[in-house]
Amino acid sequence: MPGLIPQPLPTDVNMDQDDFRRNKTLGKNLMCRLKCMFTSSSAPESRLSLEDTQQWSQSLERLLGSKYGMATFRTFLKSEFSDENIEFWLTCEDYKKITSSHKMSSKARKIFEQFVEAESPKEINIDYHTREEIKRNVRSPTAECFDEAQKIVFGLMERDSYPRFLRSEMYKTLLESLAADDARG
Repeated sequence: MPGLIPQPLPTDVNMDQDDFRRNKTLGKNLMCRLKCMFTSSSAPESRLSLEDTQQWSQSLERLLGSKYGMATFRTFLKSEFSDENIEFWLTCEDYKKITSSHKMSSKARKIFEQFVEAESPKEINIDYHTREEIKRNVRSPTAECFDEAQKIVFGLMERDSYPRFLRSEMYKTLLESLAADDARG
């Protein structure tokens, strides 16, 4: 556009520092929310503990097997605008529980339109062959029609999102806060 001269970015803006501060704040906010949600229970076994939180680093399965881990991981992915994989994975887990063929057919079409179809609102990253196979499977859906895509998505999360989560300020802040609480007694 004539007359518009691009201005250089200010030299004092450091994107990494801004990201660090934002994630640290997110971690603190998440910790407050989790504490309110999970420590308000009177039953000690239902509280979020340092030991449980440390065990999330053992495997993605361990993280997803914990209701607190799942909530924390989902919040982390939402903060990165990359929650489509966990949403797809969870939707598939719910889909497998459907027993009615009518409901299964309807839900399969919705999952396909939301996550699998090219240019869908929450398109997952799967190969063309898998996408086409699901397209065929949705015509006569079974409980297993999304299994291959679900395995691919789980692998992507395990290799990419999960390690980032473990290195995130959000997770580190949560661990630090729980360790401090343990130290106080």
